[in-house]
Amino acid sequence: MVSNITRNGLVLMLLGGFAAGCASTEPVAYSGLASAAQLRPDPNDRSGRKPYGYESEVDWSTYRKIIIPPVGIYGGPDSQFGKMPDADKRLLAAYMQSEFMSAAATRFAITTIPAPDVLRVEITLTGAKATTPVLGTASRFDIMGGAYNTVQAVRQKEGALTGSVSYAVEIYDAASNRLLKAYVAKQYPNAMNVGASLKPLDAAKVGIRKAADDFVAQIREGPSMAAG
Repeated sequence: MVSNITRNGLVLMLLGGFAAGCASTEPVAYSGLASAAQLRPDPNDRSGRKPYGYESEVDWSTYRKIIIPPVGIYGGPDSQFGKMPDADKRLLAAYMQSEFMSAAATRFAITTIPAPDVLRVEITLTGAKATTPVLGTASRFDIMGGAYNTVQAVRQKEGALTGSVSYAVEIYDAASNRLLKAYVAKQYPNAMNVGASLKPLDAAKVGIRKAADDFVAQIREGPSMAAG
């Protein structure tokens, strides 16, 4: 039988971890990015996932191929990795490279040679958070955490004690090196996604897959009329 002291200790640990997990850090206009001077607050972003961006007038249908260099790991003082080990950063960057390449291949031919019909996409991992082991899963079922995460799921907001990934995407005309579009963003799984809470980096990986799909969805066939 679990003693009252042990039980109380577990409750306090859950409450403390839950309170800490409710805090959410939004991505910033990272000062070390090549596009930092062009990034502006996005008034159309109500989700908080993509607060800063830049976009010129582009006819995306003129681009048939894409170059995706290796994903960079942001090292500026405004990075958002917390205490994440370098090995985990490298693992997530490699995973992001693979997912963006796979997603881009559904729309473009992959190449390494600049040309007038080629995009170059610079992707930078700017932050990440691991899921808190055990507590992340427990918070989906306990009374307090379950209620909070249910509300967050409906609002499509970040769950408690769950991992996430923050990143920057900078899209250039490969031939002229002209910046066409840039944005910083944050992605994470649905707040009630239990499967994404089982291992420390699972939620961040879900976020990366969503980031890759979101990227391709933005490169539309028709012209973009948003002025930068």
